Amino acid sequence: MAGNKNLAEDPYERLANAIILQAVSDYRMALKKIKAHPKNRQAIDEALEIERFFRSGWYQQLTSVDGEYLIKRLQDEVRQLESIRGKKNKSNRR
Repeated sequence: MAGNKNLAEDPYERLANAIILQAVSDYRMALKKIKAHPKNRQAIDEALEIERFFRSGWYQQLTSVDGEYLIKRLQDEVRQLESIRGKKNKSNRR
């Protein structure tokens, strides 16, 4: 029955997923900091470092999700969240 083991139960699969999820969370946070303070060198460096990870061979070993696709999706997500917040703030000022 060992061959029927669910991959989600595999500790290596869980570790790979946790690494990627942490990188996603850190990247979102860095992008939000950059959005708020475009010249924040520390946030820019962190975002660039995480982008290098998403493009790395190690990342490709951890997942089949395309790193470039993930970068673009996360950038789009943060851009949309910020635009929604901007609209809410404008409507609250009225």
